[in-house]
Amino acid sequence: MIMTATVESPIEGALSTAEAVLSGRAGTAVSLTDPEDLGGSGRTVVARVRVSRNLVSTHRTLVIKALGADDNPEAFHREVAAYQYATALPSESRPGPQLIAHDPGKRVIVLSDLGTGRAMTDLLASPDVEEVSRAVSAWGQALGRMHAATVGGEGDFDALVRRSRARIARSAPTRLSRRVVAELPAVADSLGVAVPDSVLARLGDAVHLFTDGDFRAFSPADVGPENILINSDGVRFMDYEWGGFRDATLDVAYGLATFPEHLGARATSVRADLETALVDAWRAEAQTMWPALADERAVADLIASARLLWVWLSTVVLVGVGDGPLDGAEEMLLAHDWAIMTTDVVVACNRWQAIADAANRAAESTQGLAELGGFCESFAAALRRNWLS
Repeated sequence: MIMTATVESPIEGALSTAEAVLSGRAGTAVSLTDPEDLGGSGRTVVARVRVSRNLVSTHRTLVIKALGADDNPEAFHREVAAYQYATALPSESRPGPQLIAHDPGKRVIVLSDLGTGRAMTDLLASPDVEEVSRAVSAWGQALGRMHAATVGGEGDFDALVRRSRARIARSAPTRLSRRVVAELPAVADSLGVAVPDSVLARLGDAVHLFTDGDFRAFSPADVGPENILINSDGVRFMDYEWGGFRDATLDVAYGLATFPEHLGARATSVRADLETALVDAWRAEAQTMWPALADERAVADLIASARLLWVWLSTVVLVGVGDGPLDGAEEMLLAHDWAIMTTDVVVACNRWQAIADAANRAAESTQGLAELGGFCESFAAALRRNWLS
């Protein structure tokens, strides 16, 4: 008789590991069945599973995330800390799934299942403009509630990070951003566009928003449409791998930079109204903690700088980060599947034009935006000439 060895698949391995972790936590056997692959990056497994036996929990389905054996554990520890922090928030302010269990040794995380709901990407593509507007406003409100609920909580988050054996990776986004900002003049010059000193100053100020800023709050980090689900509980953010504290305007600018490409053939006026809806909804919720948000012009100016940074960062990654080695944290940042990153030249060009349009609309009431709008328009045109002609 020939014996055939049975090789356990990565999903089966993640399921059995999660069963062991949950059983140890519950003090009784827990059985998980019917794994559904939700897709993961690299060797990471993300799957929805059905709870077929668990006497101490009402959860019928859960989501398990298991890190690959060869993957850097730093991201795992940081993600655990982010979920721990967010899970401790009041339920009405909790931005995403609840952490049910985790095991640093086995490198597995078990989360509550947000269900199917509707993806923000699908809602943005809806032909019903009112439906799109409601979704975008809900997105802004959810950001504002999360930010308002976490003001002053950075010390608690840092303690969780230290306890989880992760480093507080504040400096990696700043280092990478400084590096790409320094490359803008040379890239622009190669395209025949001069960079005004005011634009470089904006980018320099925006880099500091990762580590400083007047509106520091918790963020899951990747708050683009691909990581947003709307279910019966409202807007829910997914993917906390780079979660942490930073200036809240970075989240708003991230949304403004990433959602227009999912709108399809919308009129420019509709796009402008949707951008305004997101910002106004966020301000309405967050202003309870930050009265300074009442200054609409100052907020618009700050968000414009943050948006410029995001779009330039995505552009320079598209064309190449430049010379010199990256450190481990910078490599991890670039390896993450960020919503802001794109390999589509048309998307990159449209993002620059969108900043130009927004800056030009606000130029009459906000000093300094006219020069930004002119530069972004020229840069968008230069990209089209060099990449698309």
